[in-house]
Amino acid sequence: MASGYHSEATYPALKSLMDLKGKRVLVVGLGKSGVSAALYLRGLGARVTVSDARPSSALAKEIPALLDAGVMVETGGHGVLTFRRQDLVVVSPGVPLSTPEIAQVRAYGVPLIGELELASLALRGSTIAITGSNGKTTTTSLVGHILQQAGLPTQVGGNIGLPVVEMVAGSSDATWNVLEVSSFQLETVDTFRPRIAAVLNITPDHLDRHGTFENYAAAKARITENQTAGDFLVLNAENKPTQMVAAKTKARIVWFSAERRVKQGAFVHGDGIYFLPNEGGTPEPVMPLVEVPLRGAHNVENVLAAVAMVRLAGVAAEAVRKAVASFQAVEHRLQFVANVRGVDYYNDSKATNVDAAIKALASFPGGVRIILGGKDKGSDYTELLPLLQERAVAVYTIGTAAEIIERQLGEAVPFTRAETLANAVLLAATAAQPGETVLLAPACASFDQFENYEHRGREFADLVRALPE
Repeated sequence: MASGYHSEATYPALKSLMDLKGKRVLVVGLGKSGVSAALYLRGLGARVTVSDARPSSALAKEIPALLDAGVMVETGGHGVLTFRRQDLVVVSPGVPLSTPEIAQVRAYGVPLIGELELASLALRGSTIAITGSNGKTTTTSLVGHILQQAGLPTQVGGNIGLPVVEMVAGSSDATWNVLEVSSFQLETVDTFRPRIAAVLNITPDHLDRHGTFENYAAAKARITENQTAGDFLVLNAENKPTQMVAAKTKARIVWFSAERRVKQGAFVHGDGIYFLPNEGGTPEPVMPLVEVPLRGAHNVENVLAAVAMVRLAGVAAEAVRKAVASFQAVEHRLQFVANVRGVDYYNDSKATNVDAAIKALASFPGGVRIILGGKDKGSDYTELLPLLQERAVAVYTIGTAAEIIERQLGEAVPFTRAETLANAVLLAATAAQPGETVLLAPACASFDQFENYEHRGREFADLVRALPE
């Protein structure tokens, strides 16, 4: 399958980590995974340099540990010579491949990989990799929870929690490594091969980075690029772009659907969740729908995907049922914060695109005061209109995307320009009536006013808890 980014002929895969001893390696971007990758590479004996466009003052927490480990640090921009004098470049997910210096590295044929690819060369055990536009974190956390409850040695990381390189030391031949992987991480894989992969859904997101929806979908499909007939690919039977990934894989396809029975996989029938282990077999009951502890129809799909993956991993249906029932909502994903004076407050800060905001809003019957806005990602906010008109009593806009959102949605719903999250919470709390819901589901990235969506979600929760009773 063509990747659209690079080929092994131009960018030869790194065959062995032993090749790195004494070699010059550049890590571009000092996000969480970049720092971990630099320290990991130094531990392998590589001569490591890190380069970040941000000033040193913005990296005060990261730089001391790197210097102590003997890593060369370049901040405030990328030097051209820094990039030319390397045997390998490891690019962090947050750094676009269109960055001029990265484009130059690619043109010169210097091997370029990401932290996910780097770690996968040494990660022991079996890997479950999960991607999708929405639901990745909940599904990844749920799969890890089920495997752990079943008594299997399990570690969870990737795009959440631990960077993958930090999981290497704790892995063994018996370990299940459950990874959330993003389109940014998948852009730079060469040999990464999960035993079980899942594409939960593909809806428009990150178009500011990928340029087109087709490029974004192609990046997601790279999760199965190296899978073989001995591996499994779990796909959403009700999402057309996801269905199209089926034509690009050699793996055995397992489906999930909340609407109909599938040939093989997990599905809803009547009031229950079932799993069909093979085509032509007898569906096995897994659990009643009423026992799913997560709010929203989209979370039923997440549970179905998780059921398919853990059954493929050998967890018995009854063990799956018990583990799902004991699972708690992940922070920042339709997380109930508090009830203040009869008003419920929900934190869905992870709703960083329009489709996620739609799913969050659809989880409530009505009476919703929703907070929208942040950093725009080239989204079409008009897709929110029908549900906003049906279920929202007020919209509070924040951040740099506020004007774009208001312009696209027009006068169809009542808007209040709040500017900041603190103002939005105060305005919503002042106007809200008992029985209503205040929902943070921004449909935007957080980087205009916050470090990340977690920072935004925590501030929302703190603001809510500080409201007078």
